[in-house]
Amino acid sequence: MTTPVPLSTATLITLDPRVAIPGYDRSAIGIGIVHIGVGGFHRAHQAMYLDRLMNDGEAFEWGICGVGILPGDAQMKEALDAQDDLYTLIIKHSDGRLEPRVIGSIVQYLHAPANPEAVLERLTGAATRIVSLTVTEGGYNIDPVTGQFDRNNPAVLSDAAGSSAPTTVFGFVVEALRRRRERGVEPFTVMCCDNLPGNGDLAKATFSAYADLIDPELGNWIRTAVAFPNSMVDRITPVTTDADRAALAEEFGVADRWPVVCEDFTQWVIEDHFPTGRPRWEKAGVQVVTNVEPYELMKLRLLNASHQAMCYAGYLSGYRFAHEVCNDPVFVEFLRGYMDYEATPTLPEIPDVDLDQYKHSLIHRFANPEVRDTLARLCAESSDRIPKWLLPVIRENLASGGEIRRSAAVVASWARYDEGVDEQGEPIVIVDRLRDELMTFARRQTENPLAFIENRAVFGDLVDQPAFRRAYLDALTSLHQVGARKTIETLNTSLRTAEPVATD
Repeated sequence: MTTPVPLSTATLITLDPRVAIPGYDRSAIGIGIVHIGVGGFHRAHQAMYLDRLMNDGEAFEWGICGVGILPGDAQMKEALDAQDDLYTLIIKHSDGRLEPRVIGSIVQYLHAPANPEAVLERLTGAATRIVSLTVTEGGYNIDPVTGQFDRNNPAVLSDAAGSSAPTTVFGFVVEALRRRRERGVEPFTVMCCDNLPGNGDLAKATFSAYADLIDPELGNWIRTAVAFPNSMVDRITPVTTDADRAALAEEFGVADRWPVVCEDFTQWVIEDHFPTGRPRWEKAGVQVVTNVEPYELMKLRLLNASHQAMCYAGYLSGYRFAHEVCNDPVFVEFLRGYMDYEATPTLPEIPDVDLDQYKHSLIHRFANPEVRDTLARLCAESSDRIPKWLLPVIRENLASGGEIRRSAAVVASWARYDEGVDEQGEPIVIVDRLRDELMTFARRQTENPLAFIENRAVFGDLVDQPAFRRAYLDALTSLHQVGARKTIETLNTSLRTAEPVATD
């Protein structure tokens, strides 16, 4: 076998011709975007769209400087530095075909813990006109009880005191905005790309609340002078594995320290609110609209909540990958039932979208065996996900008298999963910032079946709603008595005869 070629600027022209490479001069790219949180999703999504534009001869003033805030992000810097900030995006088609492309739109990567002042000056410079974020759903420092910015977070308080270099995303972004204001430099646009309802509005609320801790006048200036457009993003991007690296090296001869794998579907909807300009993303397939909310709700309640609908029960049933669950007709019927009868009735009209086709495409995407999206990944950080994606569906249907039994079963499967032992008696590794308290509640269920949903910090008053409480207890009892798959199958049978054919 030929020795794989280490990826770099110098080796691009030597790569296998099946590997698409940047068709533009990267030395001519200026930095206009600073992106905080350069993980797999950003590199499979926003950076890819910009690469498309650059390959069309556009957007050379909009190159990306990636920033890592966490100490562990040093690994990403090491990988990208060694490859001149290049990496390979590998699209995995459902027929097994791999489509690799080297992405060149990231042209610098800074590790904030190692050089905070370099990050601040890059953010403060006039050339930076957009600061984009993928810092995860839990990265916005929201108190789960109040729903407001947590002003007592020790890291936040330390940054606000200003006695040392920032360590949080709030500290870096707000300090850069303060410096720009002081120097007479127009503020950049803050573009949140995390899976959160009203993500731009949320970013505005949290960053200005942090600024209030420093100076209320600064907080008010951020609220009025800084743009925070909403956006909706969608592309399934599993964690890169050693097998992915090996496949790239063996099949295409590319030695890439940190490639990215993804499905062949991608979508990005952005609110057109960029006072200092933006790339012409619409030429790269992005939907630029005046109101993102309908698309956002569609994605959060159909795609994201469906991930939760499959992952806990699927894992308990012995499956480990999303495609395994979505090749089981029992689970497919359950997912379509949730989408049709529980999620869809809560959605507004969505311009230019065929909802039935969209829901069909979701099942097809979930069933892609090449993506190998793990259920463990989908089960992680549920306390950040379920309250934002699924509980609003339950509350709206309770208010309207709609169907909630499938959604209640999803919550019950989460409660059963968080007991920490699967149906084969094997331990489950729970990954959640509230892990200890969630597992404590879950393990009390043998004595008090309502213990998990009595956690009002997560569920609010749902435990007080008779219809939800009844449906939840029915599902939880069944999960303990007959297991997850049989519970889903029985629920399908019960609801199949009770509901009319769904129409969108």
